[in-house]
Amino acid sequence: MFDKKKFRAQVLLSGKSLKDIADLLDINLTTLYRKMNGESDFYRNEIQLLCEHLDIKNPTEIFFAEKIT
Repeated sequence: MFDKKKFRAQVLLSGKSLKDIADLLDINLTTLYRKMNGESDFYRNEIQLLCEHLDIKNPTEIFFAEKIT
């Protein structure tokens, strides 16, 4: 399960905006929001790119977080 809060925090820490991230992934902002809301999945190459550009050390915490019930 995608951890939207940790992702947004990492984007802010990097000094980038969500628009910057959408441009980096070559997708529109609406598509990025869909991915963040779980309506669509991040592709492996997108995760790799985000890890490089946002300095994400442990992608599992953001992209594959355990769902707490």
